[in-house]
Amino acid sequence: MVLLDQIVHQLNSELDIHSYGSDPGFSRFIPAVYDPLQFDWTSVFENEFAQLFNGLMLRGSAEVENVFLAVFPTEDVLTRFIDESKEGDLLFMHHPLLMECGDPNGKSGRGFVPIPEKYLLAMKKKRLSVYTCHEPLDYHQRLGTSIAIAQTLHAKIVDGYLPNEKNQNLILLCEIQKTDTDQLIETLKDKFCIPYVDFEGKQLESIETIAIIAGCGDKVDWMKEAEKKGAQAYITGEIHCHIDNEYGRMKYSQMLAYVPNTTMSLIGVSHSASEYLVMRTLMKSWFEDSFSIQTVLLPQEQWWL
Repeated sequence: MVLLDQIVHQLNSELDIHSYGSDPGFSRFIPAVYDPLQFDWTSVFENEFAQLFNGLMLRGSAEVENVFLAVFPTEDVLTRFIDESKEGDLLFMHHPLLMECGDPNGKSGRGFVPIPEKYLLAMKKKRLSVYTCHEPLDYHQRLGTSIAIAQTLHAKIVDGYLPNEKNQNLILLCEIQKTDTDQLIETLKDKFCIPYVDFEGKQLESIETIAIIAGCGDKVDWMKEAEKKGAQAYITGEIHCHIDNEYGRMKYSQMLAYVPNTTMSLIGVSHSASEYLVMRTLMKSWFEDSFSIQTVLLPQEQWWL
């Protein structure tokens, strides 16, 4: 058993969540999905979380026996956590909301979706804890979401761009062993345990420099910068926004206008899978090494959703 407060203190320190202030994304998205439901999320979530939108979200019992690791609070992930956990266990996730990004071979997504109240009540009843960390994990120089991808691909980081105020880069430019587009796609399908990728751009016979950005990398300006820096492939979670709303359709049309002119292979491995990788590699090891605690991985039943 490990004290919850000890784990929270060490997470807050390692991820440096206080220095980031209020998360620019979820400080908008959480009120946007819960307020129309007239759900008083500020009284359910921890006070500090309601200010930072990172950190301890739900506080359970004082002692933790197992840490569960996931990327999004999908219904299958939450069901497993509630069913398999013991009182006091902790769920560590990258996101406090589900984001349905859509399936390139299936249904469009709905965007951000709130956690159904029944799951929040069930976790509180069982005295379980939830901790989420978004932007600070993306930028972390040892435990970052894109760092995990680079390490898994045995890629050497040689440059980066989109720095934060700490001069930490969000997007990584890396050198890899020479490959081609088809081989790279097969490698990514294997490493991320996905049935297919979302692909646009050029089929290349030689790829040695790649850009890596976990999550939503479907921004044309980011792709153009990767090209300028010599990237031959751009690896991300989403190369297209498949969300069924005005924003999603606008982003999709912007990408379609850019694709004919790119020199790169653009490869999406799904938002979920791209960021789950850090959970089953770097964060799993961090929890086990830091606390000698049991970890449980909670992969989603579907990566493209």
